[in-house]
Amino acid sequence: MTYSIAQAAERSGLSIDTLRYYERIGLVDPPARDSGGRRSYSDEDLSWLEFLTKLRTTGMPIRMMREYAQLRHKGLATAGRRKQLLHDHRTDVRQRIAELQACLAILDYKITNYAEVEAKLAGQTLVQEVSA
Repeated sequence: MTYSIAQAAERSGLSIDTLRYYERIGLVDPPARDSGGRRSYSDEDLSWLEFLTKLRTTGMPIRMMREYAQLRHKGLATAGRRKQLLHDHRTDVRQRIAELQACLAILDYKITNYAEVEAKLAGQTLVQEVSA
């Protein structure tokens, strides 16, 4: 199946400008063109865009994404280097997750603390109203 740039943008969650940018910097191969000269994306193109989106979501720098894309073009002989890039990135992602979990623990602590303060304040207000 083929998709127009608007359909590819909608399905990938990327903007049309981002698709053109990814093409311009070499992250995405120039897609086929239809008889009117309009870009025509394949299911394989959309799968690649989905993978690129996952890499961006996990914080992979464009520089690393470009290196990965260049290696991908060179074929299976680059599998080892591609695996190493993904392994290194996974290590970074796990570190960020651990940092975020520590931040989440602090937020949970503060939320619990404020809930206790609110409960105490509500109890004091109730005591003041009853004794009045």
